[in-house]
Amino acid sequence: MIIANDSVVAFHYTLTDDNGTEIDSSKGQEPLTYLHGHGGIIPGLERELAGKTTGDAMKVTVQPADGYGELNPELIQPVPRAAFQGVDQIEVGMQFQAQGQGGQMQTVVVKEVDDENVTVDANHPLAGQVLNFDVSIESVRAASEEELSHGHVHGAGGHQH
Repeated sequence: MIIANDSVVAFHYTLTDDNGTEIDSSKGQEPLTYLHGHGGIIPGLERELAGKTTGDAMKVTVQPADGYGELNPELIQPVPRAAFQGVDQIEVGMQFQAQGQGGQMQTVVVKEVDDENVTVDANHPLAGQVLNFDVSIESVRAASEEELSHGHVHGAGGHQH
């Protein structure tokens, strides 16, 4: 069976940046399983997996626009230190959950700290980065009616209910 819309695909991957540094990998874990054509994975990777089948392996390079988007400078801004009440030690690289303008929760990363302000970055950590995936496809199957109606795969680790 080849990968097309409404296929359930399980694949192993290793993700590296342009310097070859490993960012993420499914090695030693269950493969990542998603429902093809429903936005479950980044667009650039989903497009490359279409038409492939079980046992296929490939390397995919995804540009930021087809991954987590370009870096948006407006999402990097100073916040008064007083906003971090109850946090004694604020260090560069720390992550906090913050409420976005639309009320949704987002993760911000501390970029800079001084006496007055904490500069936080609300971009996705992989925004603006070229993503290099090394992918091997473990299985491809048709989605169940329930999975199609919900738009995602059911069950952890790809087990059927």
